Amino acid sequence: MFPELIPARKLRKMIDAGIDNLVSAYGDMLDKAIQPFIDLLVWLEQGLRHCPWWIVLVGVGLLTWTSSRRWQLTLAMPALLGFIGAIGLWDQGMQTLSLMIVATGLSILVGIPTGIVMSRSSWLRKVALPILDIMQTMPSFVYLIPVVMFFGLGKIPAIIATVIYAVPPLIRLTDLGIRLVDKEVLEASQAFGANARQQLLGVQLPLAMPNIMAGINQTTMMALAMVVIASMIGAKGLGQEVLMGINRLEVGRGLLAGLAIVALAILFDRITQAFGQRRQQQEHPA
Repeated sequence: MFPELIPARKLRKMIDAGIDNLVSAYGDMLDKAIQPFIDLLVWLEQGLRHCPWWIVLVGVGLLTWTSSRRWQLTLAMPALLGFIGAIGLWDQGMQTLSLMIVATGLSILVGIPTGIVMSRSSWLRKVALPILDIMQTMPSFVYLIPVVMFFGLGKIPAIIATVIYAVPPLIRLTDLGIRLVDKEVLEASQAFGANARQQLLGVQLPLAMPNIMAGINQTTMMALAMVVIASMIGAKGLGQEVLMGINRLEVGRGLLAGLAIVALAILFDRITQAFGQRRQQQEHPA
């Protein structure tokens, strides 16, 4: 047997004690800090669930048309969302959709600024890349434990766990997109008197937008992959239907909920891809 140089039991107790101390010291403060996101999620979920279904479909159609300017896609995406209602999972689908919108929005708020900062600092990038590797490769069940300890069961720990799991691709691709901007273009903008802020907003971010949109696309797909896991800590929606199908060995329930999740995945994927392709065409017309 390999010699135990670091006693695992003692190390586990130290980690548990440290988390307990953090919960005792900062639990109330974190609850207050997260309250606005709870209010946003509740408002969005109630709005989607109580809004007439045809208004939601029209809204998705308008969003698709704005992103793609393709009428085939504009008709297909509302039809795909309508499929979720047609199989009797509209309410659960709206719960999952609201969770996805908030989680993706938080990922964007965290991921893009972090990627911008990483692109401007090589030493920070060296520190951040291993952390991002850990965030992506660590089994999601592991960081569910401290999140649940801080926030209990419910939607908020599900959102936080989803953001932790889904945000690394957006950070990486934002950093990569900005670093790939041609230095000659930056030098030309400097020659015209652009300062660092003007270069970022007027040159680097627009040219990096295809990479950023690819990052948003990957982030939404990874967030959807967390739907079933999030249902285990109290997040309702389509993931809960899959979980109930597993627990009760109801293949039909699990299959229909899985198809609804696939429909949402295609919806997010096509809209974000269409928006990224359209922006790329605008930046680099044929």
